[in-house]
Amino acid sequence: MNVSLEKVGELSGKIVVNVVKDDYAKEFDKQIKEIGRTHNFPGFRPGHVPAGMVIRRFGRDVKSDIINNAVYKEVVKFIEENKLPLLGQPMPVEVKEITMEQADFTFEYEIGMSPEINIDLTAETMPFYTITVSDEMVKEQDAALRERFGAQVQGEEVTEKAVVKGTIQELDADGKIKEGEDAIQVVDGSLFPYYFSNKEEAAKFAGKKVGDKVVFNPAATCDGNAAELASMLRVSQEQAAAITSDFEFAIAEITVVKPAENGEEFFNNAFGKDNVKNEEEYIEAIKKMIANQLAPNSETLFRIQSEKQLVEKYGNVELPVEFLKKWLVATNKELTAENIDAEFEKMLPSLKWEIIKGKLEEALEIKVEEADMLSFAKMIAAQQFAQYGMTGLTDDIYEDYAKRMLEDKNYRSRIFDDVVNSKLFRAIQAKVNLDKKDVTLDEFKAVAEEAQK
Repeated sequence: MNVSLEKVGELSGKIVVNVVKDDYAKEFDKQIKEIGRTHNFPGFRPGHVPAGMVIRRFGRDVKSDIINNAVYKEVVKFIEENKLPLLGQPMPVEVKEITMEQADFTFEYEIGMSPEINIDLTAETMPFYTITVSDEMVKEQDAALRERFGAQVQGEEVTEKAVVKGTIQELDADGKIKEGEDAIQVVDGSLFPYYFSNKEEAAKFAGKKVGDKVVFNPAATCDGNAAELASMLRVSQEQAAAITSDFEFAIAEITVVKPAENGEEFFNNAFGKDNVKNEEEYIEAIKKMIANQLAPNSETLFRIQSEKQLVEKYGNVELPVEFLKKWLVATNKELTAENIDAEFEKMLPSLKWEIIKGKLEEALEIKVEEADMLSFAKMIAAQQFAQYGMTGLTDDIYEDYAKRMLEDKNYRSRIFDDVVNSKLFRAIQAKVNLDKKDVTLDEFKAVAEEAQK
């Protein structure tokens, strides 16, 4: 089987595969004999079927499969051996019909190739912004931790995040307690005004004490959500959907959170057993926690800025445009011959970045091992557990959860892409000259907004 490359342009060409009978005849005879041996033909014993009969029935399909598979393997082998820097995938010039009468075939595949780009990262200077952990951030995180691990106690008045319990009674049009069988009353009602979608309704409860009565509109607290309203008033969703009237809430009990105080139990709850032993270590642990939470913002901004800088400097290259347009139309349902010109212009920056990215991955020898995938998945697992206040768990818990994530093909694919990007941009950081800048959160937001324009 002869495979060759015909250059059509600097970055485009055709892979031509010439197939003669000797390339497939031996495998064809072998498979025909196997079919005759294993298939049932009326009137013949297995293994005694005339070859001509087998060929008439199965020959065309067998020949087609053998030739197509062999051609595909030879094309892949040719690309690998010649290290062709392809963009997209080879596209057949025409679909060949394999017939029994024809002995020799020629297959042609259009290809587009990546331009030569010499990227010198050591000559690049790129900014890297780190958000300074402020005293206000520490104060807010401290308050959040003390609240999360605090104790629920009886309160004297309704504070912002208090839970109030009492009797809920429907009012009539005159603002009086509604009577009758259809009147809605809940003797052991419970409300959390902090989560009301309407803050004006929540404000009606602020500062109220046990024994006070509050007139509020349940439907307004949840934007008329029937499910939430049904749960609050203990009625069906069908009934809830029609409720718009005011209700009276007679406060019988107020529950507030008493913030946790410094001590071994609080420190262990907040940061895991024996990781923090005193107030000084506690403050440092908070600063580290906040810094870790802010770090991804710095990494994301660096990616945006470095990608933009590299595309601007190295993206002014010739591309096999016509081939790329044809390939994109063939592989994307949303693209057509009518809209590809306009859509291609929108896609061009991303295409250029993918080319540059591929060159960088090769030059920086970016490789992803299974251990990298597991480590990244464990980090995601830890973040997800932390969202629910579950910190300081043992490593085997994170690992078990991570392995289950990697069993999902879609999740695994996303994690692979994330690991590649993480490795790539860390490698870029190590090569370029970093202009490190410590900035406030507001300053960082302004830079990020400008970078995303």
